[in-house]
Amino acid sequence: MIVNESGGIPNRLFFRLFQTGNILQRQVQNEMGISAVQWAVLGALSREGFEDGTSFNQLKEYLYVSRQNLDGVLKRMERDGHVVRIPDPSDGRARLVKLTDSGRVYWNNLQDTIAEFYQQALQGMSFDDGVSLLHLLKKLQQDMTAISLNTGKPGASGTA
Repeated sequence: MIVNESGGIPNRLFFRLFQTGNILQRQVQNEMGISAVQWAVLGALSREGFEDGTSFNQLKEYLYVSRQNLDGVLKRMERDGHVVRIPDPSDGRARLVKLTDSGRVYWNNLQDTIAEFYQQALQGMSFDDGVSLLHLLKKLQQDMTAISLNTGKPGASGTA
């Protein structure tokens, strides 16, 4: 792939990723009545080992969302009774985000819908296609997190 090319395949690839993310947002909202970020929060907090909660910053980093976006989503989820923020037993000043019992029931009740969502979204892909896409997206994520542009803009590292 030509690295310096601003159009062509790189442009099309990133535009398709942008479109795919927007389609995911719209379809999750339309079909499940929750946002994609709420879905991701429920999934993250329902993972094994997170029964006692996780810090806001760990959750933010895991989901790759902004502090403002996550805080707004958590406020709505707290209002709906799906999550609570509790004091961190190891640091009284910090708070943990924890899935409530009703949040866990809500998540469990979504599982059949989520499975059907996955089935329909991936119906045009073989198992091997899915594995390849997963591998390629992971590589792209790793490379993207390592990006450091020196654009000459004020505040960019290496500028005078």
